Amino acid sequence: MDKKKVAVPLVCHGHSRPVVDLFYSPVTSDGFFLISASKDSSPMLRNGESGDWIGTFEGHKGAVWSCCLDTNALRAASGSADFTAKVWDALTGDELHSFEHKHIVRACAFSEDAHLLLTGGVEKVLRIYDLNRPDAPPREVDKSPGSVRTVAWLHSDQTILSSCTDTGGIRLWDVRSGEIVQTLETKSSVTSAEVSQDGRYITTTDGSTVKFWDANHFGLVKSYNMPCTVESASLEPKYGDKFIAGGEDMWIHVFDFHTGEEIACNKGHHGPVHCLRFSPGGESYASGSEDGTIRIWQTGPLTHDDSEGFSANGSSGKVKVMAEEVSHKVEGFHIVGEGKTTEKEAARD
Repeated sequence: MDKKKVAVPLVCHGHSRPVVDLFYSPVTSDGFFLISASKDSSPMLRNGESGDWIGTFEGHKGAVWSCCLDTNALRAASGSADFTAKVWDALTGDELHSFEHKHIVRACAFSEDAHLLLTGGVEKVLRIYDLNRPDAPPREVDKSPGSVRTVAWLHSDQTILSSCTDTGGIRLWDVRSGEIVQTLETKSSVTSAEVSQDGRYITTTDGSTVKFWDANHFGLVKSYNMPCTVESASLEPKYGDKFIAGGEDMWIHVFDFHTGEEIACNKGHHGPVHCLRFSPGGESYASGSEDGTIRIWQTGPLTHDDSEGFSANGSSGKVKVMAEEVSHKVEGFHIVGEGKTTEKEAARD
């Protein structure tokens, strides 16, 4: 990748406040999808390839800190400052379940088999909800040493990963016993933790470092110092040969995984970068920022034709057909306007 080449991202508008979490679904028969969480209280679903807006999940009354999709992208979940975690029908936008908490919910994650929802937050309690029995009380693991910042599932739902807002380290919990089986030590609190698509690595950010851990033996594989304080990092899923990191300097840095050398630096956001994720095929990655926008960047150099005609809401004539193909299946979605008449009409058809 040529360092001097200026990448032209798809710019996705719609959120009115900072974007704080992004999550890509795996590839499904309908393509793949991107969900975003924002302090504006309204998670949004998009076509993962084109960035085109599909719909908005309406119902939270506070900032949404975390969002995710299940394996088939049929359900979405979100954790909010309104003390709830909600599960949504990703086809219609309807709220399926609302799980009350006693404080802010900072993190949520579907299990691999999509039967369980894991939540964590300011209460310092990890909760596991059985989505087949949503009225049953959740299983609680209450030995977290601090307010929970991130959660994830590992090892075919046998292990839980969590990090805290106010203390360093990653904790790995045995789901059956509810005990911490391993702690991965970091100097600063971990702001982002991602399990690689092949299950080999855990990618974490703390302070101004990006670390890669062996997800099975838990040893530190690589640690790289970054040019600024970073909030998020993501490993390219297909080849695992590069990673992205972003944070306070508002730029998205692309690095070689093996050497740590910076390959590219993409500029465009007008505020700190809070979240970064690679698409499931590694052909693009998305960034969310304090400036309220999501930007989708191609990993390879764009040709002139590819970069032509991108509009401010992240759509082009070339990708509109894909958006409409996806949107036809979201009939009845709770649509929010803001000048997106094409998507609105597509969702109604």
